[in-house]
Amino acid sequence: MSAEPALDPAVQHPTKLAVVAFLSGCVEADFKTVRDRLELTDSALSRTLSGLEETGHVAVRKGFVGKRPRTWVSLTAEGRRRLAGHLTALQRIAAGALAQAADLPTEVP
Repeated sequence: MSAEPALDPAVQHPTKLAVVAFLSGCVEADFKTVRDRLELTDSALSRTLSGLEETGHVAVRKGFVGKRPRTWVSLTAEGRRRLAGHLTALQRIAAGALAQAADLPTEVP
């Protein structure tokens, strides 16, 4: 029996959630692309990636293109699984809130 999806505390911060969501749409992305698309500073993205790497959500690969150093990041299989569970839990919370509010008046008297 599998556990019910739960919120993942490692991606509750909006920046971390944005990074894993972005990476879920690709196989791998270079640091500059993630930084530019999410409009983050180098230091903010670097700190975020370090934290996500520690929790096993992302893998960081370093190398060179010609003589220039490059960093690539990807969402791990575990990161994809945990993101899916987090999003499912958020959807369940939102659906529950909508259901509870359904019997309340929709207009101010």
